[in-house]
Amino acid sequence: MNVTPARNTHPSTSPVPARPRALVGWRLLSLFYDLWPVAALWMLIAVPFTLGYTYLGHHAARENIAPFSALQWLLWLACFMATGAYATLSWRRGGQTLGMRPWRLRLVAVDGGVPAWKALWLRYAVGTLSLLAGGLGFWWAWFDRDRLTWHDRASGTRLLRMPKR
Repeated sequence: MNVTPARNTHPSTSPVPARPRALVGWRLLSLFYDLWPVAALWMLIAVPFTLGYTYLGHHAARENIAPFSALQWLLWLACFMATGAYATLSWRRGGQTLGMRPWRLRLVAVDGGVPAWKALWLRYAVGTLSLLAGGLGFWWAWFDRDRLTWHDRASGTRLLRMPKR
């Protein structure tokens, strides 16, 4: 006869935490990992800007793009939009960017489904503002009752840590 031991159901010894864990460390590791493909993307985007500035503008090859010029702002906008396309397409397609995969993080809508495009772009915009504010929106998860970041709340999405296979 197979006998299984009784489980302790006392509330004080329950392994389930009262509040979900903040995934701040995993999120930051994921962002660091995603920095590398995004940096490569930025370099590819910068090539036509640099070549155009050098050869069409008749400037020396060693001369940088003038600070606060229209061309520099256009380059920043192109990099911002390309990074957003990378993030939103990855989230929409499989719920994960390349950086989220090693740490088993998955983005879902509040109802557990695939988030809408509007929510994904809102998440990206608020997440960018959060990073520009010194990561304050990420650190907010330590104080939030549901352990959500600013961009989680604004977009109606959640970041889940998936179990090991």
